[in-house]
Amino acid sequence: MRHTRRRFLGMAAGAAALGAAGNGAMAETPSDAAPPLPKPSPAQVAWQDCEVGVIYHFDLAIAAKRFAGNNTVRERMDPAKYNPAKLDTDQWLEAARAAGAKYAVFTATHFNGFMQWQSDLYPYGMKQARWRGGKGDVVGEFVKSCRKAGIKPGLYFSTHRNAYWTVWGHYVDWGKGKGTEKQTAFNRVAEKMTEELCSRYGPLVQIWYDAGVKTPTEGGPDVLPIFEKHQPNSVFYHSRQRADHRWIGNEQGFARYPCWATMPGSAGSVSHNHPTWKRLLAKGDPEGTYWSPGMVDVPLRGARRIHNWFWKPGQDHAAYATDKLVKMYYDSVGRNCNLILGEVITSDGLVPASDIERLGEFGKEIRRRFDKPVAETAGAGRAVELKLSKPRRIDHAAVMERIEHGERIRGYEIEGLAAGNKWQKLCAGQSVGRKRIERFDAIEVSAVRLSVTESAATPQIRQLAVYDTAG
Repeated sequence: MRHTRRRFLGMAAGAAALGAAGNGAMAETPSDAAPPLPKPSPAQVAWQDCEVGVIYHFDLAIAAKRFAGNNTVRERMDPAKYNPAKLDTDQWLEAARAAGAKYAVFTATHFNGFMQWQSDLYPYGMKQARWRGGKGDVVGEFVKSCRKAGIKPGLYFSTHRNAYWTVWGHYVDWGKGKGTEKQTAFNRVAEKMTEELCSRYGPLVQIWYDAGVKTPTEGGPDVLPIFEKHQPNSVFYHSRQRADHRWIGNEQGFARYPCWATMPGSAGSVSHNHPTWKRLLAKGDPEGTYWSPGMVDVPLRGARRIHNWFWKPGQDHAAYATDKLVKMYYDSVGRNCNLILGEVITSDGLVPASDIERLGEFGKEIRRRFDKPVAETAGAGRAVELKLSKPRRIDHAAVMERIEHGERIRGYEIEGLAAGNKWQKLCAGQSVGRKRIERFDAIEVSAVRLSVTESAATPQIRQLAVYDTAG
């Protein structure tokens, strides 16, 4: 790994600072201020602290029992067919609670363009549905259910595809209408959609534009100022102007390692489609100048040669096995990313019971492994030591940085004080960020030591914890 001036300064400064066990002090040195490291906003910190989310997919096409792979139906439908007889957003949130999710997202619109809230922007939404006599508001009910469950709500909608407006690939006339009067009209509608969703439902953890949203300079709507006005403490995903987190580049449930929360560029030049960004989506850039941590998204029903974000009869067997979901947790949350699981809603408006059961198995196993550490501490400096009250068996360690100060660690080792009072290397790695989970062969130790071998500034350790997952 090459040594930049920033890293050299960090290593030199860190050599003079040693953190004692349990010391949560925010030790700073002159090198911490120059050159500066990219840092997250408070909204980004809150989003990353959620760790696991669930995104719920539902649209007019599913209610109308018009099934196509991942809802790629390119036609207007009779909105009266939207009449899910059993729709219950409280029941939906049972899935998120079961998984241990701390946030949830709903597809306010998807590719069909059907608006699942009360709106007069165009005649294709709740007001035209038979459901609740045209007076329903699924977005409102979803947000209310989230708050009742103690789960942060977020909303997804698509300006990338909208069959009602013949938008496909961000532009009207199935992608051919960039710069036309019809595109201008759709842009104004997209701005109003943003305003309605951002202003009516209180604080949201995030707004998620499917495949991003084009900027005005690209012939798209001017949505960012609207978002910033109404949701100043939320996460924006995403456009060239702002990408508060990034897609990890696959829908298979993993990030690569090492995985950094920083990417190259700055606001106005943070396109997921830029060749540099595309190349770095899965791992980030330790020299990056822009904070955009990874989002690992995967449909729950992605096994057995099925990959479907939306419900289709006969696909209950396609839910990933519990052990596979647990591995995804290690390969996402344990690699400095968030994990968001895609959940389906049936034509009747419910989450399948088998999915809730599977998510419950996943959440239970994660809690069993990580809810109660054998011991934990915090500290600052190039070494943090954790002394156990007595020798204990451990097989996992988790390290967290105080990311509000930036990602500082560039290399580390974890050792255990084993029999014979000898330090034994347990594992080593590069990036930590929000969280790094390490697994190793079970060993009995009386102390654990984190040694930072390379850093960009004085390491700030939010948590060093060890676990016995077989206990």
